[in-house]
Amino acid sequence: MTAIHLPGDDAKKQGHLVLLRHGQTVWSVSGQHTGRTDIPLTPTGQDQARQAGARLLQAFPQGFAPDHVFVSPLRRARQTAALARYPQATVLDGLAEWDYGRAEGHTRQQISEASGFAWDVWRDGPSRVSMELAGDWTATLPGGEQVPVHNGEGETLAEAADRTRGVIRQVSAALDDGHDVLLVAHAHILRILTTQWLGVDPRDGRLLRLDTAHYCVLGQYHGDHVIVHWNC
Repeated sequence: MTAIHLPGDDAKKQGHLVLLRHGQTVWSVSGQHTGRTDIPLTPTGQDQARQAGARLLQAFPQGFAPDHVFVSPLRRARQTAALARYPQATVLDGLAEWDYGRAEGHTRQQISEASGFAWDVWRDGPSRVSMELAGDWTATLPGGEQVPVHNGEGETLAEAADRTRGVIRQVSAALDDGHDVLLVAHAHILRILTTQWLGVDPRDGRLLRLDTAHYCVLGQYHGDHVIVHWNC
């Protein structure tokens, strides 16, 4: 991809908001909901992160200033930022993944079977997950690492959306000053953030596919908040 440019960008001096999803994890492969459980990238995910960094450099040859790169506090996102050539990214708690509550660590099929209906995260959220899945447990990853998993109340979609609006407010001054800003985080929270950038219902995030270690570019065009590029 060639360097990003929109007609009128120079005149408006409006920066781009760039979103990068973390690379592959064992749970992104298995389909287990991975909200706040702190698991690492797989070797494939590490390679994906490096490749994403190369693609970002091609699209944004000037890169991103250190104080304009923000990352989720979770390990998989921090690893991705570092491998994509941004090891000094500022941790921003608002970029943590959606807290799936009792859905954490379980697949959609497992949640549906336990709950007795075809559960959908965008429609039902954590609150309709069976109480049978509540509690704390320890997951053992393929390499032998053990990680704690918490199945609590979770976070509503509205609460997650409100959190992303806070992130947008935090970076808006830099964007208005013409700086490009990079956010390294997770699939659901970045899709939700995008809906809030566009001013649409957060449930519309379900329509935005975002693959591991792919990036998206948000911007402004004729005064409207828009998607410039998606899932690159």
